[in-house]
Amino acid sequence: MGRLNDHTRAQKEATIRAAIDRLLRGEIPPGGKCDVKTLANTSGVTRAALYTTYLHLKEEFERRRAQLRDAGVITDPRDAQIDRLKEQVRQLKERLATKEQDNADLTALRTQALSRLAAQHEEITRLRNAVADASNIRDLSAARGHRVWAPAPDDS
Repeated sequence: MGRLNDHTRAQKEATIRAAIDRLLRGEIPPGGKCDVKTLANTSGVTRAALYTTYLHLKEEFERRRAQLRDAGVITDPRDAQIDRLKEQVRQLKERLATKEQDNADLTALRTQALSRLAAQHEEITRLRNAVADASNIRDLSAARGHRVWAPAPDDS
């Protein structure tokens, strides 16, 4: 195929510029990205043509895309999705760390509670054995109702 005539070249450039504008507005075709390959596919030219015949348009596309990215405008929905997922991962890692700390705290509390219960059980068992072994302890429950001790009468 020979050289393009001026009319055909102008039409192709208009098609490429329209594709550039669509991509930079975020109108990305399924499976595409905001890149030169997708630009070539959506404008109906080869990548080789973008690097040779339409190099000025490829460079314009890359310059405008870089300006939008630098300004914080994300032109590729997949970039936005990646950023959103990275933030989600960061939040999940933070929650996981908090839950792991909570779990460690609860495990320590459980260990401490079990230790205290074991010590209390040992003390109760020791006291019960001491009561059972002591011969000098009397059961006062039988003396209930009887006055074992009375105050001295008042001599006034």
